[in-house]
Amino acid sequence: MGPLDIVNHLLNFVAPAAAIALVLVLCGGLIGSRSPLALAWWLRLGILFAVGVAVLAAGLVVWGRDGKMLTYAALVLGCATCQWVLVRGWRG
Repeated sequence: MGPLDIVNHLLNFVAPAAAIALVLVLCGGLIGSRSPLALAWWLRLGILFAVGVAVLAAGLVVWGRDGKMLTYAALVLGCATCQWVLVRGWRG
């Protein structure tokens, strides 16, 4: 496998985490509390992306392969929980 193939595989591996993080940051005002957000959008994007990649990597380690639907469900749950914490959703 050449270097371009490795980059292509890595980009395809992290693409779901990037998509979920971007959607959650863009919809941050709709999801969560109405209080002003404590963190900048780019910082929330980075945190959500890191959480998403960590969940995907954990799914790869646990099941030995990428693309399991349970891993994607855990990705959505993990990123949504992180978004809820970041926008202080418990304050209503």
